Parts: sequence; structure tokens; C-alpha cells
Amino acid sequence: MNHLRPAAALALLAVCATCGGNNESAPAGPPPGATRVDESKAGRLTGRVVLTGDAPANPPIKLSADPFCAGQHPNGATFENFVVKDGGLENVFVYVKDGLGNYYFDLPSEPAKLDQQACQYRPHVLGVRVGQPLEISNSDETMHNVHAMPETNREFNLGQPIKRQVDRRTFTAREVMVPFKCNVHSWMQAFVGVMDHPYFAVTHDGGTFALERLPAGTYTVEAWHEKLGTQTQKVTLGEKQSSELTFTFNAQGGGREGAVKGL
Repeated sequence: MNHLRPAAALALLAVCATCGGNNESAPAGPPPGATRVDESKAGRLTGRVVLTGDAPANPPIKLSADPFCAGQHPNGATFENFVVKDGGLENVFVYVKDGLGNYYFDLPSEPAKLDQQACQYRPHVLGVRVGQPLEISNSDETMHNVHAMPETNREFNLGQPIKRQVDRRTFTAREVMVPFKCNVHSWMQAFVGVMDHPYFAVTHDGGTFALERLPAGTYTVEAWHEKLGTQTQKVTLGEKQSSELTFTFNAQGGGREGAVKGL
């Protein structure tokens, strides 16, 4: 059963019908002179994002406007601005910002996925490649609305009134980050990093990340957090080398650069 009032649902669908965007794909094929990574010589960059100081409390979410959403969280729910485990900061988007040169990378065969579960986006932060489909689904028995608000890519606004409804969209340009919201449930937030290469990750399991099969070179690596902003570090990786990188954010804002350690 959909718990949004019929008149409101029809009005929102009418709005979404005019701003749904399109499903255009990025041009296929390698650019002139592009080369592929020799994976037999590639290395690995791992690391952790840590938080110093006490993280601010995540504000409570007011769920009473939708009985379905309130029923999914009988003990209440909070925003996910700060997720910290064992001193590690999770939901940080870490990626190679520059230094890759003129490599060409095949697109993944599977779409990236963004779901709406218990009136929250899952995952909260994710990455997708330019031209890779982003599959957006509704797992709830209530109406949702998926509103992507990029600055470089084309904005889209999808009504999803039906449980198990699935839509696909693609982005045509690199962009870090693209905010998502739901116009029905104002607390619903997600952030999508759109990359033109595969060297990105979202921290998890105590703030850890790994960038696999990275070719030798000198790179700028950036860590992005929705409230604390960004940090960048330079790292040089040799052939078949593994290195470790640490970013340290301060809970009150800002941070200090971490050290690179070769293994």
C-alpha cells in the first residue's frame, strides 16, 4: 500500500514527468592515443580515514509525516552525517583526483545500484563510472522521489510510487559529488561520485579503503566527506608496489595530511 495521499502523489508525478532527464550514455570507445593498464605491473593503494575529536551527534529524523516510514523505525532514526567505527570515519569517498594520464578503462558489466529501504537511501555514499548505468530502485511500500542535483551533469527527478520500481540513469561527465534527495521525505540524502576511471572507493569497516590495480605513477588522492570537506595527498607508486595512505580529519572541521607508507 502506498502511504502518500493520492492527490499529492499525482501532483508530484506531474512535476516529475517534466524533469525526468534522459538516459543518455557517454560515447563509447577509447580516445586517440589511449593505452590500457598493464595489470601484471600494477600496484595497490590501501589506507584509512580517521577522525580526531568527538564526532557531533547525528540529528534525529522526524518520521511522523509518513506512517510507513515511522513504522520502519519504531525506535527512531538519525541522519548519517557522521558514521564512526573504532576511530575510523566511514562514508568517505576516496579517489584518484589526477595523475592517471591517458589510460582507457572498460566500463563494468553491471550497473551501480542505489536503493530506497526503510525510507533511507542505501548506500548513503557510492561511486559510479561515466557511462555506467545507475540502477535506482524502491524497496518500500510508499512513494519515493529521486532527485539528483548535479552541477556538471544533467539534473533528473524521478517519481517512484510503486514498490520494486526500478529506473536507470547514466551520467556523461565526471563530477564529485552529486547530491541526491527525496522531495517526498526531506531527510533522505545520498551522494554519488561520478568518475572517468575505476580508482575510487567508499570507506567502510572502520574507515578503510583500497584502490586496486593502480599503475605506477605519481597521483593526487582526495578524500571527500559530506560535512568535513576534502583533503588531498600526493603519493608515488612504483610497479607492483603496495602503499598505505592515511587521512586524518578533525571532528570540528578541517584536518591534517597523513603519511604515505610503502609496504
